[in-house]
Amino acid sequence: MSVFFYGCITMDGYLADKNHNLDWLYQTGEIEETGYESFYKSMNITIMGKRTFNEIENIENIHSLYPTTQNYVFTHAESLSVRGFIPMNCDVVEFVKQIERDKNVWIIGGNTILAPLLDNDMVDNMIIQIAPVLLGMGIPLFSQKEVLKRFCLKEVKKYGQFAELIYTKI
Repeated sequence: MSVFFYGCITMDGYLADKNHNLDWLYQTGEIEETGYESFYKSMNITIMGKRTFNEIENIENIHSLYPTTQNYVFTHAESLSVRGFIPMNCDVVEFVKQIERDKNVWIIGGNTILAPLLDNDMVDNMIIQIAPVLLGMGIPLFSQKEVLKRFCLKEVKKYGQFAELIYTKI
């Protein structure tokens, strides 16, 4: 099993503005300008938190957004408004430990899901796109415990206005 974080941040390291909005991202470029489709084809499972789900649930044709993956949302809710997304009310670390070894897992969105996985050395790859935007404050990508984590830079790509950094765990 390989666990991936794939997402976009601002130049000052934020996933979202202080109100959890992604308007800055939608105004910067399109998904077609990135390597998203190739990346997604290699994924088996997506994992996201409720705030990330809330951001995408109103997208037109959401059913076509993640059609070939098993999609888990970590939430206290017993059901979700969109078919194809499975609510999970458990520890994300324990959940990921139970995933079959031949699966690729994509951590979508926020630091509440990413941080515990980083704390437990469970993130194998990070693909971080950087948008040419400064927010000044917002929701940071990284909020794990203060422990040194090292990754190796494998590749740098440019997609329109986005820089993409591809890292693997050392």
